[in-house]
Amino acid sequence: MRVNGSRMGRFVVSRRREGLGDCLWSLASAWDYARRTGRALGIDWRGSCYLDDPFANAFPVFFKPIEEIGGVPVICDDQINHVSFPGPFFPSWWNKPSIDCVYRPDEQIFQERDELSGLFRAQDDCEANTVICDACLMWRCDEEAERTIFRSITPRAEIEDRIEALYQEHFAGHSVIGVHVRHGNGENIMDHAPYWADQKIALEQVCTAIRMAKAQPHPKPVRVFLCTDSAKVVDHLSGAFPELFTVPKRFQADQAGPLHSAALGAEGGFSALVEMYLLGRCDTAIRFPPTSAFSRYARLFVPRIIEFDLNDPRRLISSDRAFERSPAP
Repeated sequence: MRVNGSRMGRFVVSRRREGLGDCLWSLASAWDYARRTGRALGIDWRGSCYLDDPFANAFPVFFKPIEEIGGVPVICDDQINHVSFPGPFFPSWWNKPSIDCVYRPDEQIFQERDELSGLFRAQDDCEANTVICDACLMWRCDEEAERTIFRSITPRAEIEDRIEALYQEHFAGHSVIGVHVRHGNGENIMDHAPYWADQKIALEQVCTAIRMAKAQPHPKPVRVFLCTDSAKVVDHLSGAFPELFTVPKRFQADQAGPLHSAALGAEGGFSALVEMYLLGRCDTAIRFPPTSAFSRYARLFVPRIIEFDLNDPRRLISSDRAFERSPAP
C-alpha cells in the first residue's frame, strides 16, 4: 500500500527492536526530525526482542493507537506490513534491493547511526523521500522532544490498570525513592560497563545513593522501590534495606542475559512498562547507570534525581527540578 501521510508524501520511519527505553528515546529523535522537516512518521517495531512473531509491530502491542504526535501524522499499527514507503531512501543502504537489506552487520548499523546523527545536527532536510532510523538514537534530540513522546503515547489499558493497582498498593501515602539498577545479567552492556568495573563497589555506590536519598527531608513515610534486571541485585539491596519492595516478575537465569527477551514473551514488555511508569511516579529517582534508557522517563519527570556522573562513575550528582510531572497513566 502506498501512503501519503504528509503533504509531500515524505516520511521518517523509526525502526527499533531493543528494550522499550531505547525504542522510545530513538522514537523521540525520529519524531523530532519528522516534525522539523514536515514529514509523516512510521513506527515500525517489527522483530521486537519482546515478541516471537517477526511481522508483529510491537508498538500497538504495548501502546494505544495514535494518529498524530505534536501535529506529525503517525502510522503505528500492523498496516506497516503493507506500506510501501517511497524512495529514494536515507541512509543509502536502504536503496539496495530488499533481499540485500535483510542482513546488516553491526558496523553498518553504527555507520547509519553516525550518518543519521550528522543529518539531525545539520538542521536541514535531505532529498530522500524516506529517512529510515534503524539505529540507537539516544542523545540525538533535546529533552522537550522526549517529553513530547512520553506525553503523547499511553500504555494499553491493561498495562495502565496494573500500574494504578500497584501505585495504590505500594505508593499511596508514602514518599517513594525509586532505584533503577541496570546490571546486564551477562549481556554485553557496552556503555554501561565502566559503572560495573567492580561489582562490589558498584553495589555499594547504589547503597550510598539510597542512604543519601533517605537522608533528605520527606513529607511522608519513606519506601524504596527497586527496578532491576538481576535477581542478585534484588537480594543484595533487600538485605541492606528491609523496607525495599519490588514488583514481582520473572527474571532470566543468572548470567542468561537481559529481561527484554522473546523467551519471556509480551509479558516481559508489559512488566518493563509497569516498572518504567511507576519509576516515573516516584518522588526521588536513583539511576545506575545514568546511561540506561529505561530510566529516562523518570529522569525527565521525577522531581529529585540522584545519578552518577557520566564522566566519572564514582561521583554522585543530585538535582531537584520543578519540571511538570507526566500525567499519571
